[in-house]
Amino acid sequence: MRDSAREGLVWDDNGLGPEPRWTRDPHIWAVRRVCRRHLGIAHDANDDKLDVHFHADGAFNKLYRVRSPRGHFMMRVSLPVDPRNKTLGEAATLQLVRRRTDVPVPDVVAFDESRANEIGYEWLLMELIPGTPVYYRWRKMSMAQKETLTARVADFHAQLLRCGHSGEGFRGIGTLGTGLGPEKGILEPGPIVSSFFFTGQRNHFPIPRGPFSSSHDWLRAQLNIILKEHTTALAEAENDEDREYAETALRVARKLLRNLHKVFPAIVHPPERTVVWHDDLSLRNIMVDGNGAITGVIGWECASALPRWVASQVPEFLRGAVRETKPDRDRYTDVDKGRDASGSDDFDDSLDNEGKTELYWIHLMEYEQTQLRKVYAARMQQLRPEWDVEVEESALKVDFLGAVSRCGSGFYLRRIEQWVDAVERKEYLPLMEVLRVGIPKEKAKNTNPKPALAALTVVSRLS
Repeated sequence: MRDSAREGLVWDDNGLGPEPRWTRDPHIWAVRRVCRRHLGIAHDANDDKLDVHFHADGAFNKLYRVRSPRGHFMMRVSLPVDPRNKTLGEAATLQLVRRRTDVPVPDVVAFDESRANEIGYEWLLMELIPGTPVYYRWRKMSMAQKETLTARVADFHAQLLRCGHSGEGFRGIGTLGTGLGPEKGILEPGPIVSSFFFTGQRNHFPIPRGPFSSSHDWLRAQLNIILKEHTTALAEAENDEDREYAETALRVARKLLRNLHKVFPAIVHPPERTVVWHDDLSLRNIMVDGNGAITGVIGWECASALPRWVASQVPEFLRGAVRETKPDRDRYTDVDKGRDASGSDDFDDSLDNEGKTELYWIHLMEYEQTQLRKVYAARMQQLRPEWDVEVEESALKVDFLGAVSRCGSGFYLRRIEQWVDAVERKEYLPLMEVLRVGIPKEKAKNTNPKPALAALTVVSRLS
């Protein structure tokens, strides 16, 4: 059956999962016309007063840079991956964060969550944030600059934890602005906007999409998506490998579902406290100036009000393996020096390797992330004296979410199964350690096992 609400979007299977594809591109003249109207530029004005050109492709959108007498802007034209809700949610979240915090986010000029416009797609016109993604500056920044940036991100995080009703966040899990509408000016979570829920055929699964009153209901919905997806995959399996994969995913998802109530209460009243959480605070979504100072935070497309325990995690750019010793660059292989794009505004993915193999930069990043996590924790402790307790008490819940997410993507299935088996035995092992090295059989039988320390193993979708 044709889904008219998602006209213009198809999902292709690239071998690693569904990938969105445009069936028709937006017309630049239509983008220009919409910008002209909402920036107050007369239709008969000289075109020199309005410059609109294609900038980049996002995961679910196309970006256009706009130059006008009013300033510089960014137009995001979005695929209908979650019709209306994604645009409504992003606009509401940006407006709230801009109003209630000093996190530098784009000012929303106008938006249209429908397709009833010249472009034929949802769009959002916002202020252009100055600067360059810190991804392209990182290798040239000093450790002191990185520490300052990390502490500033912690400041932002602490503000988001208070952002909401009377400084207490929200009640319920979901995306702001996606419900029936704010009652008496109060913004409440509505249906959740998340790639976990809308990717590919998951759009059509008959499962709840929020708002959820509890973590239990939210994670149960995700596990039901996995069960539905792999039940279908098992029925359509064409060979033993696909059949084994689907059977393994189903078995792991059922174990997680069976143990869900052990970690999260099934009944919560009133609805669980939640906070605004940026789920993709990577180096690409933090903008900086030439001195490494933050000029903006972007990438709020799927930000939602999530349980407070979710926000006990470090932001995306600080996640990585533990490495306490700084790598000695002289011990790493020299390679031909590549083109230096680290300071470029062209947004090319090539980075200056300074004549060193990529392994050196991976190990250096792990070392820096390890040190910067300490900076982040120390700053959060200053801002929230009970932060260490919050992190400790949230660890099992965060790991459970990580297990569900990885099960949904089909990776580490057998090690997730080892981890959830330990939970079933009422034993806690850090998920990341289990994913890295597994649990030897003799350890699994021990009543108080400790994660084995071993070399990293090659990852496969069943490992």
